[in-house]
Amino acid sequence: MIARILATAATEARIASRNRWVAIAVLLMLVFSLVLAAAGSAPSGALGADRLSVTVASLTSLSVYLVPLIALLMSFDAIAGEVERGTLPLLLTYPVARWEVLLGKLLAHLGVLTLAIVAGFGAAAIAALFTDAGAVAGLAALWRLTWSAVLLGATFLSAGYALSALARRPSAAAGLAIGLWLGFVVLYDLGLLAAIVADDGGVFTTRVFPVALLANPADAFRLFNLAASQATAAAAGVGAAAAAIPLWQSLLSILLWPVAALGLATLAFRKVTP
Repeated sequence: MIARILATAATEARIASRNRWVAIAVLLMLVFSLVLAAAGSAPSGALGADRLSVTVASLTSLSVYLVPLIALLMSFDAIAGEVERGTLPLLLTYPVARWEVLLGKLLAHLGVLTLAIVAGFGAAAIAALFTDAGAVAGLAALWRLTWSAVLLGATFLSAGYALSALARRPSAAAGLAIGLWLGFVVLYDLGLLAAIVADDGGVFTTRVFPVALLANPADAFRLFNLAASQATAAAAGVGAAAAAIPLWQSLLSILLWPVAALGLATLAFRKVTP
């Protein structure tokens, strides 16, 4: 079983390297992380936090947008592309279970995404430590951000596999992936904000809103990283929500979402006929 999963992962890793996904993902994370390290850490003195902790708050916002997008772009044609190229029937003739195929793809793509995250966050940390010796106090927050960003990426990679299996055509899967990113990362929070304004401190604001935040993997990731950060003030209104929701709830959400998304992808892949 492990050999079959690793063989699939090795094949997917070669494909990702050939398609320049490794270089693209690393370059994107490096450029944006370094820009935020330079611009986002300017108010560190006013906030009373070290430079790296403020940078981590900025990197959290970056990760919410960029990590899901990279994950979906890598995964949207993982199954639909196999169907279109006619390689899926050949793949399924081998003695390998469909869940093993998905796990191998996830392992390879998550490896690429992890490399990009570590490179980007590591470069930002080096820049912060170079300019502020007290930035070592923020290393724990940076470590927490790194592994939780990997879990966020795993969630959206698995979601991309599910969409790819349901669409069965790369063009349709690409549209669904962009729609999912817009829905979870952009429009979801706008809808919550509109509901809060309309509710005016009612039941939705006090009871439904915290649950709605935890139900979104992107929001749960942001809450988890801001709740224990020394620079929650840099995140404006989100910092208040992070302080109000217990840390264990946001942690539980980001731990459960990758498992749930992979389960949905497995169910969707079972319905794909070669």
